[in-house]
Amino acid sequence: MENDSDPKSFAAHVRRFRPEDADDLVALVKSAPQAATWSAESYLDFAKESGSVGLIVEVGGEIGGFLIGRQITADAEILNLAVAPRHRRKGEGAKLLKAALAEFRLRGVKSVYLEVRESNTDAILFYERHGFVITGHRKGYYHQPEEPAITMEKKLTASMG
Repeated sequence: MENDSDPKSFAAHVRRFRPEDADDLVALVKSAPQAATWSAESYLDFAKESGSVGLIVEVGGEIGGFLIGRQITADAEILNLAVAPRHRRKGEGAKLLKAALAEFRLRGVKSVYLEVRESNTDAILFYERHGFVITGHRKGYYHQPEEPAITMEKKLTASMG
């Protein structure tokens, strides 16, 4: 049995998405209203797609966050990244993003794209800190509530993060 006072037992680690995680991701998104809302079936179907990347950050045996992305030829896209409120600002989102970028780099991806709600300034700043740049604006991209998206891109190189 792990010692709860042992800091190593609460260290965040990134692992691959597993089918039994789907319901937990649906529940986590309810506490992260800026994240895209998917059904458990959508996560399961997506995981079967060629080029998909599904990563989980686990902290003390619980899911602290996740990232869903996909590769399309030499490009990739971050589709959803969410971190539970109690795990925010502790580096879990950065661990997920770095792991996804490393995976994409190994696959030969040259550019990674994403969209983020215009009002989600924390996420925009987070992505900028990780080398993404704003490339555009899409009116009416998000619904419930209706809101524009900011488009962002990061160029990948063989050795840079």
